[in-house]
Amino acid sequence: QVQLMESGGGLVHPGGSLRLSCVASGSISNLNPVGWYRQAPGKERELVAYSYLTGQTHYANFVKGRFTISRDNAKDAVTLQMNSLKPEDTAVYYCYAKERGIHIYWGPGTQVTVSA
Repeated sequence: QVQLMESGGGLVHPGGSLRLSCVASGSISNLNPVGWYRQAPGKERELVAYSYLTGQTHYANFVKGRFTISRDNAKDAVTLQMNSLKPEDTAVYYCYAKERGIHIYWGPGTQVTVSA
């Protein structure tokens, strides 16, 4: 089994930046893709970004140009750099990973709040 743990959430002002990290138990080399979802109060869970082992990445339209996903294989981690944050980015952010095209693993989530 794979365990995921997020960190880096917190409170920031609009226009600020935040860097989330997701550390996986064991190697992430067999996890494909890895990525992030988020869910705001009263809203549907939505995909934020994901990254394949090939290096190919995908971003939701609402974060393009502001967020960057990357993999750190040496630390078995995936990060999400969030810039130019907006109040509507406020949500619980969940790390996820897919293994062998079948199993999906989730972290417990980390709260991101963007407010003045």
